[in-house]
Amino acid sequence: MNTQNTRSTDTPHHIVIVGGGFAGIQCAKSLRKAGVRITLIDQRNHHLFQPLLYQVATTILPTSEIAWPLRRLFKTRRDVTTLLSQVTGIEPATRHVVLSDGVRISYDSLVLATGARHSYFGNDGWEPFAPGLKTIEDATRIRQRILLAFERAETAKDADQRRAYLTFAIIGAGPTGVELAGIIAELAQRVLPLEFRHIDTRKARILLVEAGPKVLPAFADNLSKYAQKALEKLGVEIMLGSPVTQCSADGIELGGADIDCKTIIWAAGVQASPASEWIGAERDRAGRAVVADNLSAPNYPEIFLVGDTASVVDRAGNPVPGIAPAAKQMGAYAAKVIRARLADKPAPAPFRYRHAGNLATIGRRAAVADFGRLRIKGPLAWWVWGIAHIYFLIGTRSRFAVAWSWLWSFFTGHNSARLITGAQMPD
Repeated sequence: MNTQNTRSTDTPHHIVIVGGGFAGIQCAKSLRKAGVRITLIDQRNHHLFQPLLYQVATTILPTSEIAWPLRRLFKTRRDVTTLLSQVTGIEPATRHVVLSDGVRISYDSLVLATGARHSYFGNDGWEPFAPGLKTIEDATRIRQRILLAFERAETAKDADQRRAYLTFAIIGAGPTGVELAGIIAELAQRVLPLEFRHIDTRKARILLVEAGPKVLPAFADNLSKYAQKALEKLGVEIMLGSPVTQCSADGIELGGADIDCKTIIWAAGVQASPASEWIGAERDRAGRAVVADNLSAPNYPEIFLVGDTASVVDRAGNPVPGIAPAAKQMGAYAAKVIRARLADKPAPAPFRYRHAGNLATIGRRAAVADFGRLRIKGPLAWWVWGIAHIYFLIGTRSRFAVAWSWLWSFFTGHNSARLITGAQMPD
């Protein structure tokens, strides 16, 4: 194997960050002017604003407005080297990161911010029929399936086949599932009706399936009930208390009954990346590594696990949610610990998650926001949701572009990203 970046007492402390998501990017930003050398490794060349990924999948936003090349983000940081590669393992004993091409990169400190992937709860064979939403490729694939479903319904000769194409099933009623269901319903009800001649898109059937007893289970009951009523007003059928037992090219099985549908979207669960396996760390049920109170690996204090890679609890003993604010807080905290060590200063207090609230939008004009004592719903919550997301976007251009796309869609009812690209999916 080739080896790069061999440690030397004459070179700055070398920090390798694996993952260019919220946690990894925040860690690198927080280490500015720390007198260190940083290598940022990701298998994709861009940072993705995942909270708005569903809007790419549902034709509201183009991909360019929620993704930014990693090299561009750090072009003025001479201390940061960006590598496009896939990490396949860690050698903690010798402090090396192993890449897919066999190259081994040494580190003094290592930050694993590798995120999460879809979890099908042991039914991985469902993935081809029920794709999840984690990457730009996922979003464009789902957008293609949604738009092609309407196109094929338009040309279908058989009424049963037409109904199957016009039936959309979203599995999981967390924020992503609720947001997807609301936008697909608005697409069918308000955007597309005048554009087809042989079908009435308003007859599309949008199913939101949740194994638990309510939608938005992490929200207060009154906000959950409001979200359910708002979705039902849009024509979404809510199916609670029964898990999906089968997904196939023909549809889903729910409660012992078969439902014919050609478009299934998975929003029910996530599984952490294999980063914890690389270092032999203890894992929770979702595959996240159990970490010390300073986010380091218990047996390797120079290795930090942050974001969806780490299993962390808040002051009440509840798992820290896998959302952007939590990931950014962990990335900043890991950088703070590293800075303290390099400066021979006392270690910072144990990591404590500061909850910034839960937000979910329901279509174009409604949302719910849960800030603990303050709970907002309706159009006001929608504006709060929009302002919060624009604030966290990177760069003035992106903020302006997203705001313009939203305002255009809000006032005209038209979506700007309704292109079917790539090879068409088979029937």
